[in-house]
Amino acid sequence: MATFTKKMLKETFIVLLSQKSLGQITVKDVVQACGVNRNTFYYYFSDIPALLESIVDEEVERIIKQYSSIASMEDCLIAAIDFALQNKKIVFHMYRSINRDIYEQYQWKICDHLVNMYISEILKESQVGEKDAELIANYASCLCFGFIIKWLDNGMQDDVREQIHRLCELKQGEFERLMERCKEKK
Repeated sequence: MATFTKKMLKETFIVLLSQKSLGQITVKDVVQACGVNRNTFYYYFSDIPALLESIVDEEVERIIKQYSSIASMEDCLIAAIDFALQNKKIVFHMYRSINRDIYEQYQWKICDHLVNMYISEILKESQVGEKDAELIANYASCLCFGFIIKWLDNGMQDDVREQIHRLCELKQGEFERLMERCKEKK
């Protein structure tokens, strides 16, 4: 029963977040829509940001489990932005709220995980040192994260899949060139 109630609170909150901004949603709104009392809410969550963080953490875990390997940087970007594409209103309301940092942390965790999987795969057979591999992975994570944040800042208006595809065409071979330079410097 406890798991059901917690899940119901989360699902209700998500529905409310798709209808109005995060700052407009109160604990009272959530419990009224669920048909439970305030104490039930506070049994599971200390406040609305804690509820949001719990939902975001679950989504991070789901994506990490879903992707056991990544074949390209384009796949990294598409996977990292997939939730936002499927839930534009919800993401817009989170991103434009005072608790924007919760969404940014989520987005960073996703980008970092996916990129590290991709980079570790392409570096598997290389002679690149650990410090250089970390540097390349950090660069790629920042690239992925920054691209997505810029798209969010622009109101998610652009055809981001087309832009991702074009960007990856332009950057094709970049990581291979970085690896070659790492070998040269050894």
